[in-house]
Amino acid sequence: MSKPASYLHLKPGTALPEVVAPIPSRVVVVVEAAVSIDWQSLVSDWIVQSGCLYMMAWGVNCSSWDDSVDVANLEAFNFNEIPDDKFVMTTWHSDEPLEEAFWFSKNNAFHPTVEISRTVILHVAESSRESELLDAYAQA
Repeated sequence: MSKPASYLHLKPGTALPEVVAPIPSRVVVVVEAAVSIDWQSLVSDWIVQSGCLYMMAWGVNCSSWDDSVDVANLEAFNFNEIPDDKFVMTTWHSDEPLEEAFWFSKNNAFHPTVEISRTVILHVAESSRESELLDAYAQA
């Protein structure tokens, strides 16, 4: 049985939490609000610096999150070769219900070289839906 996910709500444009120690994680970015390119880039860098090794994006303009996290991962290594244990896998789920993206996270989002035991739902929206999204993840 998989461990429950944790939840982080970010309002568009707000400051990001400090990265204390990177933890190998899968991150489901649930985007329910449009954001600026600059802020998206900051969040993508924060996702990589936090230890994310598998990022799945769902919602508003989610394919751009896939690209943005890919670029942040490349930038972290000055556009040189990325070590296998630091390579961030990315997917976007634009044409499916959120429940299917959650199912994918639980059943398919595995890194080829690092065991990932932590899942974070990163919710980009004006208002929090913590209980609803955590329940939906648990049911997926």
